[in-house]
Amino acid sequence: MNPIAKVREAVAHSGHTVPAPRTEDHDTAAEAGSGPVVALHDAAVRVGGRTLWSGVDLRIGPGEFTAVLGPNGVGKSTMIKVLLGALPAAGGEVRVLGARPGQANGRIGYLPQRRSFDASMRVRGTDVVRLGLDGDRWGVPLPLPTARRRAVRERVAEVVELVGASGYAHRPIGQCSGGEQQRLLIAQALVRRPELLLLDEPLDSLDLPNQSAVAALIGRICHQEGVAVVMVAHDVNPILHHLDRVVYLAEGGAATGTPQEVITSRTLTRLYGTPVEVLRASDGRLVVVGQPEAPAVHTDRHGIPGGVRAAG
Repeated sequence: MNPIAKVREAVAHSGHTVPAPRTEDHDTAAEAGSGPVVALHDAAVRVGGRTLWSGVDLRIGPGEFTAVLGPNGVGKSTMIKVLLGALPAAGGEVRVLGARPGQANGRIGYLPQRRSFDASMRVRGTDVVRLGLDGDRWGVPLPLPTARRRAVRERVAEVVELVGASGYAHRPIGQCSGGEQQRLLIAQALVRRPELLLLDEPLDSLDLPNQSAVAALIGRICHQEGVAVVMVAHDVNPILHHLDRVVYLAEGGAATGTPQEVITSRTLTRLYGTPVEVLRASDGRLVVVGQPEAPAVHTDRHGIPGGVRAAG
């Protein structure tokens, strides 16, 4: 097996999905780059005959950071699938980059849920990043012209520096920490200069310092590079200060708006149909008090006693 094929096979076995190739099959409005990056109007989705969420109204502009929050099983990751066109909406209207979902995926960077790379994996971090450019091409690679090879190397180096991974990008990916691996995978999702970045629980399995560091990185890229970000998250606290808006899913319904508008006692009580109280701790973290367990994050990860939980 040639070296490039080995790299692709190693990343495939890591549980990471290589980005889809660019496609030119999208609407003229998407080419123009005008209007919102993501627009949902009265959108709904059903899986197996069950409505996961409905009545979602959302508009996300360039350089805006949006979190999709809620308990397990309410369809947070399903919203990412809808935006990618992998699952059709059951009602309402969904537009992504001015086109129907799936028609502008070449302008989207996508980081799915993942497992950690095995410690024995020898694939370099830079090779993982480069897969964002040519990971959809299989077989023996064709020789590239010198100018093209130089442009590829320069773009990979540029995006590795952007995510702050230059110091370890040439190490085997299996020898990088969880936070370092996540930075390299974010670089992979960014290497094609996307206009929209979809992240499915990128902070999951990271310790609290790495959660804060990766959240700050994503917030900086979003606001400085003008990339719209939609992130699925269990816990809003690591990303709270970087957010422009929130989509909170629960009990088949949804609430959208700024964090100050959505993560409130009144809104969560309405969504869950039972009294829920949102408190702010002395360190600024949001805490949800009350039952059911639906507003909770994983208590074993954060060490929060039952009935008093970080907002997510």
